[in-house]
Amino acid sequence: MFRALRNRPIKILSCRRCGIETIEIDSDHIPKYLTSLDLKDNNINVDGCRGLANALHQGGATLSTLWLQNNRIDDEGVEILVDALQNNTSLVNLDLRENNDISNQGKISLLKLVNDISSITATLQSNHTLAYIAVGKEFYVYDPNDVKEQIRQHIGMATHINNLSGNNPETAGRDKMIHTQLNSTQRAELAGFQGVNRSLYSEINPLHLPKVLSLVGQHHGQGELYVALRSSIAGVISIVIRKQCLHQQRAYHRAMIAEHRAKAEAVEAEIAAIEAAGGHVDDIGSTTCPTCSYKRRRAS
Repeated sequence: MFRALRNRPIKILSCRRCGIETIEIDSDHIPKYLTSLDLKDNNINVDGCRGLANALHQGGATLSTLWLQNNRIDDEGVEILVDALQNNTSLVNLDLRENNDISNQGKISLLKLVNDISSITATLQSNHTLAYIAVGKEFYVYDPNDVKEQIRQHIGMATHINNLSGNNPETAGRDKMIHTQLNSTQRAELAGFQGVNRSLYSEINPLHLPKVLSLVGQHHGQGELYVALRSSIAGVISIVIRKQCLHQQRAYHRAMIAEHRAKAEAVEAEIAAIEAAGGHVDDIGSTTCPTCSYKRRRAS
């Protein structure tokens, strides 16, 4: 079917309740125009995820919506899809509900896909295209203390930021930094789920700390600013010490420049006086220039 669709103008394909277990899509036969694929209520497993990955990680990927609700996808299948979506910029909607073999670890993999806080670079390089990810039960009772619900909430926050960014990766990355990395409560929860145990401020160039602290105060208030200051105090102190050191170096070099400038002016004045008097070579012998005297001694 996918081979037949390669050059067909079909954009939407629905194959619900067809008993599909695996999908074979090779890189030479990816449908060029397919944007929505509905595979709900099948038996798609790990092998099926591998086939779908071929349609997601290619440079010419066109799928924007993928419905995989109520299949047999587990954590391994999720990892395959996540790996394919790392650099994907086409898929906007992904539905994985009612895949009961997806554990919290699989959900965390989806969370890291859209907001990896292991480093500043990782956050900025997360997937900023996915605007909707559904995972877990289709119908559930909201419980803020349920770990599964907390992970789902963080996924929702990240995809919401993607949605608001207007498909601008730089805007999405910046907003994720501000609303999650620079918010101590949000970051602590995300760090716990993602196994991150390093401080954000250890990565930040001390010269950039004033701007970062300004963003914290502007977006999260005085309480968060205090937390940020406490976490970054070593960097702030290093800026102060470095600034004092640079001030001392500047004063020293300015003094040296002034001294050499005065000596140069004195030399220029002496040369001008000799030239004004019409001096000749014999006149040089009467100078007290130590360098000149040294040269005469060497010549003799």
